[in-house]
Amino acid sequence: MLAEIEKQTDGYIVKFERQFSYTIEEVWSVLTENSKLKKWMSNLQIENLKTGGIIKFDMMDGSFLNIDILECQLNSVLEFTWDKDRVRFEIHKEENGSLLLLKEYIQELTDHTPKDIAGWHICLDLFSSV
Repeated sequence: MLAEIEKQTDGYIVKFERQFSYTIEEVWSVLTENSKLKKWMSNLQIENLKTGGIIKFDMMDGSFLNIDILECQLNSVLEFTWDKDRVRFEIHKEENGSLLLLKEYIQELTDHTPKDIAGWHICLDLFSSV
């Protein structure tokens, strides 16, 4: 599924949806367990999975950036900073599985924005295969 982009008064929201035949707990584990996370987003590692916790972003040059977890609700919500922006994952129970909703809140479009959006498509395709 392609991303939807909505103009807001303070920027943009990019939305992705993926439906899975898996339980919300199974989707949450792919989203948050480092052994599974590295299969779809290899440069992230969750250090402390809680609101106020940290995700490490491997710059692949020996250095790491700390990403702040803004909200974490077990089997439901994971929101974190993404440079000057925010990324929010929501998992919703559905009759035949679950729905994963990814929203990136973008303050300002840059030359890197299209790469970010394309990157999320690739990551979500990899997510689906874990």
